[in-house]
Amino acid sequence: MTTHSWHDVRREWPVLTAYQRFEVFVAFLLTLLIGAVILVALYRLAVSVVDTLVLRTLNPLDHVVFQQVFGEIMTLLIALEFNHTLHYVIAGARGLIHTRMVVLIALLALARKVIVVDLFAAPASSVLALSALTVALAITYRMIGERDESSIPAE
Repeated sequence: MTTHSWHDVRREWPVLTAYQRFEVFVAFLLTLLIGAVILVALYRLAVSVVDTLVLRTLNPLDHVVFQQVFGEIMTLLIALEFNHTLHYVIAGARGLIHTRMVVLIALLALARKVIVVDLFAAPASSVLALSALTVALAITYRMIGERDESSIPAE
């Protein structure tokens, strides 16, 4: 399947195998569900920001407020990126592009964890594990990027 848009999926539907149709259907349903989650999370973020920063007049530079607000923003970014990855599944993209997106989502999740965790209160082993995971994913992302770029023919 080499489709690139919803229109292409609909047009090529008759030639898709049963499993490809199932995969597209599941990805479409997940897209709708994640879209609903994103809308609810966006609403809750807006309420939280208004409540925390405006009504309570808290300082946004306060470490706890910063962690709360940016943790919620990062959660939304992760959900958006995950939803974007599902579009690749629906459009039939496979291989390096899909793998690269999954690694990127994992990096975003780790970045969120680093933002929301109190690194001074966390055990040293947890901080070391977060660091090792981040370095491993960054190396993986870079290696996938180099392989992806080397597969593109030079013009």
